[in-house]
Amino acid sequence: TDKPSLISVKTIIGFGMPKQGTNKAHSDAPGEDAVKETKRNLGWDENKTFHVPDEVYTHFHKAIENGEKVESHWNELVTKYESSQGELGKDFAEVRKNELPKDWENALPKFENVESKATREYSGEVINALADVLPALIGGSADLTGSNKTQIDDSKGFQFGAYEQRNIHFGVREHAMSAAMTGMALYGSLIPFGGTFFCFSDYLRPTMRLACLSEVQVIYVFTHDSIGLGEDGPTHQPVEQLASLRAIPGLFVVRPADAHETAQAWKLALIRNDAPTALILSRHKVAVIDTNKYASAEGLQKGAYILAEAESGTPQVILIATGSEIGLALEAREILQRENVQTRVVSMPCTELFDEQDESYREQILPKSITARVAIEAGVSQSWYKYVNADDGAFVTLDRFGASSPAKKLFQEFGFTPENIAEKAKSIVKK
Repeated sequence: TDKPSLISVKTIIGFGMPKQGTNKAHSDAPGEDAVKETKRNLGWDENKTFHVPDEVYTHFHKAIENGEKVESHWNELVTKYESSQGELGKDFAEVRKNELPKDWENALPKFENVESKATREYSGEVINALADVLPALIGGSADLTGSNKTQIDDSKGFQFGAYEQRNIHFGVREHAMSAAMTGMALYGSLIPFGGTFFCFSDYLRPTMRLACLSEVQVIYVFTHDSIGLGEDGPTHQPVEQLASLRAIPGLFVVRPADAHETAQAWKLALIRNDAPTALILSRHKVAVIDTNKYASAEGLQKGAYILAEAESGTPQVILIATGSEIGLALEAREILQRENVQTRVVSMPCTELFDEQDESYREQILPKSITARVAIEAGVSQSWYKYVNADDGAFVTLDRFGASSPAKKLFQEFGFTPENIAEKAKSIVKK
């Protein structure tokens, strides 16, 4: 059949065991006597341990032989295709290696003379810039393509009879989307990405966890990353999600600040082919960071970097921020420097990657001798106690749910202003 099949198999849990047909057969260790009774019920020698009956061996050996024949036939088809289809055959051979094409990074947008946009907008531009040079890149959204900016513009919807297309309409099924992406990544030859609102990442958590366990390259595109999404209110405004995703082993959580960091975030996700990456992107516009004045966004490849250094001498305080709050941190630094408070701004888009750096680099960015630090992020403070001591530092974070109001008003209401950040910094600077 050319349609999906559903095969229903009637079973008895714990068949042959004394407790068959009960939940005890699933949850309890059977014990030696029950194991022997089970073997007797199945017609096996109760005194043999680690025993597999001959008919089972025979059956599985036949399965192996059949599988080898199928694999051999498949490999013949692949070899024939690669040699007969010209450039298409070469492309197919390349993607089967699960390696990125040579010089693919040159296709990343340079974002010269960039205007202020949401990072989800920049992400959409990156996807389309890379689509031509990365034929393995395929993805979509859980019914939020227009909002997540995950559309590959020169392609149509992947569906029955249109398998050459690259936009997958997953539907309102975040869990299924993540499961499908994990399966695609396990098969190989494809780099799957999928988008939804960041708050809805909770719906796909089990399959995201499975992707981490499986060590596969899956790229999650989570947009509407904070109270900055505005009037949809607290039901849609993520506050705890950043901390909870950072707790998942193997997952890189990357929250870029501007166009250049967004391009670097995609670069990181594409290079990292042995684990999943979650890109956390804004709905609201972010500040344009002057690349002539501040450090290169390539520092993102180390998880954190000094974006702006103190104007003279050793910094008295370090402002650590992510995402859209980087712009606020830079403005706060200007206020502090005018008051002769020497201030360093550290952009930390990926805490997990920063933690993997050697001790000398981590000390360079966050010297142990400088304990006056302010963590700035529009989410719960839980992630930041690793880098900011509660006794010596301060937090401009959000340990409560948001509210329904325009983004600008919410940021002001909850203290995400340059003035408040500067005041927090001054309160902890050692005189």
